Formats: sequence, structure tokens, C-alpha cells
Amino acid sequence: MEIRYVCRHCQSVMGVLNSTSVSEVQLGFHSLTLEERQDIIAYNLEGGMTVKLTCEFCREALTANPELSLISSPLQ
Repeated sequence: MEIRYVCRHCQSVMGVLNSTSVSEVQLGFHSLTLEERQDIIAYNLEGGMTVKLTCEFCREALTANPELSLISSPLQ
């Protein structure tokens, strides 16, 4: 299974994990609420998943400019 970590703001790929033996418990996804899971994790037709996070660049930009969080995709 491929797990792709992508920034939810700028869409940059932060990392890719290819593993057939990793579980959602090992990744810590079991601690997410249903709403958080729906917001953060997307499954694709090939059986992989995309995990939407915020990269360091976007986090710093949002911290320095909180008004950017009011825009749906502030850093694209």
C-alpha cells in the first residue's frame, strides 16, 4: 500500500511510504475521530491513501499571517 503525505495548502509531496505491512494503528490513525479521518485521509482506487497535512513552509506562513487561514487554499 502506498501512503502519500501531501500538504493540504500547497499540494507539495512531503513523503511517500510504500509498505504492505504497516497498519493504521502503527501510523497513529486510530486515535483520530471520524471527522478528523474524513478531513485528513483520502483513499484511492488502487488501495493507497493520501494523508493531508501542513508542511513547514505553509505552517510558518499561516502562523505569521493568520488571515490566510480564512482563504480555502491560501498558498497556491
